[in-house]
Amino acid sequence: MKMIASTRLNRAQRAMNAAKKFGEASEEVFKQSEAQLPRGEGKELFLVVSSDKGLCGSIHSSLSKRTRKEVNSLKDEGKGDNATVVVLGEKSKGQLGRAIPLSISLSFNQVGKDIPTYADACVITDTILKEKLEFDRVNIIYNEFVSSISFDTTIMPVYGKRALLEAPKFGAYEQEEDVTNDLATFSLTNAIFATLVEGHASEINSKRNAMDNASKSAGDMISNLNLLYNRGRQAVITNELIDIITGASSL
Repeated sequence: MKMIASTRLNRAQRAMNAAKKFGEASEEVFKQSEAQLPRGEGKELFLVVSSDKGLCGSIHSSLSKRTRKEVNSLKDEGKGDNATVVVLGEKSKGQLGRAIPLSISLSFNQVGKDIPTYADACVITDTILKEKLEFDRVNIIYNEFVSSISFDTTIMPVYGKRALLEAPKFGAYEQEEDVTNDLATFSLTNAIFATLVEGHASEINSKRNAMDNASKSAGDMISNLNLLYNRGRQAVITNELIDIITGASSL
């Protein structure tokens, strides 16, 4: 099982390294234009990149915990109405559905069955736009792949049309027509694709570690049971020898 998980992890890591270029392209646009939106100003959409599968450690609970923290923080500031949550995957949906049910506006299932594709990201973006969810910034909450033994639940911000138009240096780009809306949509799709693939790699890695730990625990349990069995067997043999010796002595 560990060998199978390691093979899947290698595939997921190769896909992750390729998909990161898409996320870096989106970040570069916002960096060069100096786009920003102060916290609590405008509509914020939280996109939680989870999956439908379990047996992968604290992958899903970490995402849910971070999402609750961010949404409750806005509520404490009196800006809870500005927060909308979209969940990818049934695992985090179930957890967040008990904690912040009123904030969840949309959810997706059948996520994480295989390495995500750009088409998957396009479907998610199109659905969000068709549902007419208003947002000035999208906070993508996902599990960043750190190493073969760890991940970090972090946020990738993606700015909408308003933030781009108000960006100090966005006007420096010559445009024959207004492509701001298309650029914002394209940047969102790129970011969703990059975080989907990286989140998938983190999940596969966590599953491999969970399988490894389960195998070690099963091995330890078998060793302990063998030790108990041998001790009991030895005790029975010792008692039988004592009975034989005692009987022979009484003759």
